[in-house]
Amino acid sequence: MTMLFTGGHVVTMDPALGDLPCGDVLVSGEHIVAVGSDLSNHPQALGAEVIDTTGRIVSPGFVDTHRHAWQTQLRRSTPDVADLGAYVMTALARIAPVYRAEDIYVGTRLAALSALDAGITTMLDFSHNSRTAAHSDAAIRALVDTGIRGIHASMAPHFGDWDEQWPQDVERLHAGHSSGLVTVRLATLATDEVAGPLPAYGPRLAAVARDLGIGVSVDAVFGAPSSAAILGWERGGLLGPEVTLIHATGLTSSAWRAIGDTGTTISLAPTSEAQIGLETAIPAVDEALAAGVRPGLSIDVEVALASDMFTQMRALHAIQRMRAANAGYGADAVPHRITTRDVLDFATLQGARTNGLGSVTGSLTPGKQADLLVVNATDVNNMPLNDAVGTLVLGADPRNIETVLVAGQVRKSGGELVGVDVASLHEQVVASRDAILAAAAR
Repeated sequence: MTMLFTGGHVVTMDPALGDLPCGDVLVSGEHIVAVGSDLSNHPQALGAEVIDTTGRIVSPGFVDTHRHAWQTQLRRSTPDVADLGAYVMTALARIAPVYRAEDIYVGTRLAALSALDAGITTMLDFSHNSRTAAHSDAAIRALVDTGIRGIHASMAPHFGDWDEQWPQDVERLHAGHSSGLVTVRLATLATDEVAGPLPAYGPRLAAVARDLGIGVSVDAVFGAPSSAAILGWERGGLLGPEVTLIHATGLTSSAWRAIGDTGTTISLAPTSEAQIGLETAIPAVDEALAAGVRPGLSIDVEVALASDMFTQMRALHAIQRMRAANAGYGADAVPHRITTRDVLDFATLQGARTNGLGSVTGSLTPGKQADLLVVNATDVNNMPLNDAVGTLVLGADPRNIETVLVAGQVRKSGGELVGVDVASLHEQVVASRDAILAAAAR
């Protein structure tokens, strides 16, 4: 199928292409063919379906670099969670062990559909409840069934009984999903403080990922223990662009130097760091940028947090600018504030790079996959359109997203998810939630 999006304000997030206040985007099959001011005479535009995007913003889809999707039917069940320990003892110690494979499917599917509805076209599912091979298969099947660009990052559970099939089962998962929209990654923790030595990143797990040729996402990276671990990983040659460190709050300057020197990627979860209070509780964007790292952004846990990228962008933008202004208050120093374009870059192009998909998605670049959004800038909360990037970061929300494409396939149209029976979805989600809570109460 060939589609020509015409007349919109095109925000490519490609530094070489920039923005087009009145531009066209030509999509053929899975790929972006061309971006320009008038593509009506392009050879591949002949016979294309023309979509008038006048008064709209056309942009890349957002990229979520870390979300625990299996928990989604328990979203906002602990909105005022006290701290990380309270989250761990509730979600991971009490709730996670009673999940059936079918619950993993329902939660992950709901997360992926919610992501698509909110313009997130790529989602890394940090699936740390892989109790059986069937649980892992259910998580992957949910990603496949929704049509999202998904990364299944597989990890063993923290607590409770399980089949102890991890990490050896990752080879089977990768063999079945080494291409297409859903791929596989290894998920680990930074240290052995919470779940013991098995899921702690080190030479053994690094070898698993290296032998399979897959990336590694390392969660719970914060504080002095993680800082020491990072220096050890550097000495062992275990850092690099294929490794993503998640959170990265409260790290030492030596750890940041190692991250920057090795090209290791960073995933920030702005609302998680701040609301749950991870170490310093301040998203480490300044530290990352000082080390030469442009981070990706993530949602983290919906049991206590918002599920859309607009919230993450606004939280990071506000926190960093508050932090910068506060540091310069009463002094002559000029604070370094990030811009809305920086934040949109983190949520798109840098997120794709962090997920190992920088050559695939994250910008409206000809040759890349057609993962894009059409956002209505004439809606009451966006009109009049004065700055497209500012509108995406500070003004828009999921209700303004009219169209979502993933690999050229329309996943949202006319403001509605395509092919999704929302009433049936609600029934399945409520039934799964009720079963989980009943089992956890026994």
